[in-house]
Amino acid sequence: MVVSSLINSEFWKGKKVFLTGHTGFKGSWLSIWLNLMGAVVKGYGLKPVTKTNLFTIAGIDCIVDSDINDIRNYSALCASILEFSPDIIFHMAAQPLVRTSYERPLETYQTNVIGTANLLEAARECPSLKAVVNITTDKCYENNEWVWGYKETDPMGGRDPYSCSKGCSELVTASYRESFLKGANIGVATARAGNVIGGGDWAKYRLIPDILRAFEESKPAVIRNPNATRPWQHVLEPLSGYLCLAEQLYKNPGGFSESWNFGPYDHDVRSVDWIMNHMISLWPGASWVPDQDDNPHEAMLLKLDISKAAAFLGWKPTWSLNFTLKKIVNWHKCWVEGVDMRTICIKEINEFSKDNINEKN
Repeated sequence: MVVSSLINSEFWKGKKVFLTGHTGFKGSWLSIWLNLMGAVVKGYGLKPVTKTNLFTIAGIDCIVDSDINDIRNYSALCASILEFSPDIIFHMAAQPLVRTSYERPLETYQTNVIGTANLLEAARECPSLKAVVNITTDKCYENNEWVWGYKETDPMGGRDPYSCSKGCSELVTASYRESFLKGANIGVATARAGNVIGGGDWAKYRLIPDILRAFEESKPAVIRNPNATRPWQHVLEPLSGYLCLAEQLYKNPGGFSESWNFGPYDHDVRSVDWIMNHMISLWPGASWVPDQDDNPHEAMLLKLDISKAAAFLGWKPTWSLNFTLKKIVNWHKCWVEGVDMRTICIKEINEFSKDNINEKN
């Protein structure tokens, strides 16, 4: 069965959506998009990690019912879900950084593995629930540095604690789906996105935030792995995939309860130094230098095969990497100038949705 990936705003009107990790970069963007379509959203997550963050500057707590709490606290999580009685759950709460996973491995496993188990255990207790989308990562695969993209059927793995924990989260999800949630007719899928970039990300150890911080301070950006190649994509690209997938899970849980890749076209799988040089062209006077320090291991090459999402969800990328980088620089300059950033986010979502429709027609 093949469906269209056009975002069906009518479907989301009045839908009750429970979103873990709503205080994060991707969670904040998804909160805005869901609210824009008329969904009723309850968020569950920790306080934002960075002082400057999209959750705060876009006033996300004004548009969602926000529960500031820890995914590792099962009793609080379960109570929050049952009180809300959601139709759909998006699970984004995570320790999301490779570098941090080397610094705090136990916290990473507790959050990403036990946190997922807590979420799915609570889902078993929720009679209103129809669909769960667990957002993991492209790094969940056993990375052999292949030049071709990983398919959803390739084995899980991960050398660093973050990647390994996300592979474990995938396995936990598959176990709960087969053991419990399939029998309850609840659609359960995992979504593996590439390296997500966009306006509003201030996280440490991420390329685009590191670049923009350096540019603002008129300093050279210090780059760890200039030759590393990643599947870069604007944050709205995978979010559109998650929304399409959740709708199909809701309507046909048996047909879509699997794992799904959401990434860019092959020509937008680019090296870090390509990104760096392109960003410099958009920000006069900027520069970069290689990091001379020893750094923990990170994979050098990673690509996703997105043919399954294209074939069965009708999903494909909308914005090119060149255009994405321009949007990021423009977004950041609007923030520096003190513009209302929720308005800017809504403008980008509307522009993306229009371009998505034109791409499909």
